Amino acid sequence: MAREVISNGNGLVAKAAIECGCKFFGGYPLTPSSEIAHETSVLLPRVGGHFIQMEDEIAGISVALGASMSGVKSMTATSGPGISLKSEQIGFSFITEVPLVIVNVMRGGPSTGLPTRVSQADIGQAKHPSHGDFASITLCPGSLEECYTETVRAFNLAEEYMTPVFVLLDETLGHMVGKAIIPEVEDLTIVNRKEFTGDPKDYKPYDAAPNTPAVLNPFFKGYHYHITGLHHGPTGFPTEDGKMCEYNIERLMGKINHADDLLEYEEFMLDDAEVCIIAYGSISRGAKEAVVKLRKDGIKAGLFRPTTIWPSPVEKLKEIGQKFDKIMVTELNMGQYLEEIQRVMGRDNFATLHKANGRPIAPVEMVAKVKEMM
Repeated sequence: MAREVISNGNGLVAKAAIECGCKFFGGYPLTPSSEIAHETSVLLPRVGGHFIQMEDEIAGISVALGASMSGVKSMTATSGPGISLKSEQIGFSFITEVPLVIVNVMRGGPSTGLPTRVSQADIGQAKHPSHGDFASITLCPGSLEECYTETVRAFNLAEEYMTPVFVLLDETLGHMVGKAIIPEVEDLTIVNRKEFTGDPKDYKPYDAAPNTPAVLNPFFKGYHYHITGLHHGPTGFPTEDGKMCEYNIERLMGKINHADDLLEYEEFMLDDAEVCIIAYGSISRGAKEAVVKLRKDGIKAGLFRPTTIWPSPVEKLKEIGQKFDKIMVTELNMGQYLEEIQRVMGRDNFATLHKANGRPIAPVEMVAKVKEMM
């Protein structure tokens, strides 16, 4: 079953969060993400949840992490400059394995950049939002419907893998208003974090097998353990044991990189295509229009659109690189995902169409670039 709603992308993120069980939002308004904070401030109290606007971005993520430690599904939302401010606590979330959904509605940068313009300039930042070794999960919706469904998926993945999960919108998707067909609440798949139910004396939250997450019971339930940004042993207390530190970093990365249910992508008219366009986010909508136009003009084009940006769909990208001689990559940045495509495919003979001036890329521009390749 499905339902029709009229909303913008930011509103659908907020709606999805509440409907999949989020009970806490901590943050600070930042264009173009502010509507997420506004909507959650209205919706959370209706379901017994809590919204708090803190004095800055750093405090905003800190309280969200604290709420998550108590067992509550939590979220924060911001834009690129806010992610920069949150970076230390994002790293804390990675090493402590405290789940959190972090929404970034991208705008132009660096620094203050273009607050009211569209951009996809935080692709690289989402892969490496903090110092150290870790693996990021980053989801990138391409439609209003996916603003809803990918937010639900982000909460599920955060709870399953005990990690921060990024949802990357861009200004166009965040502010675009339209009709979206979304699942009924009762049809949603909801994942909740695991809990240890044995004797508290036997509880060791970080004593996890290779490539598996920690099991962090909610605070205030009688299970004694420690949470620290330092490297830690089985009960969370700091350690400098070399083997233990190496094992834990390998486990933090392995639980993401060896997972087989993370990678999602869309193939649009690729089966018989002679040229492949690679695009994601809001401009993938224009890319679909370009594909249809090109086919009317006798050029068999197709689109590959990753919805999981990190970890990237390596095997699928390799397959596309081997299948297509003609590939055009288009992004609203100077080529941040292009670098990953070059790395995976082992080639750099791509046509490219990039903008970093806050303006979208029109379908007619994509059509013209592909025709230059033929």
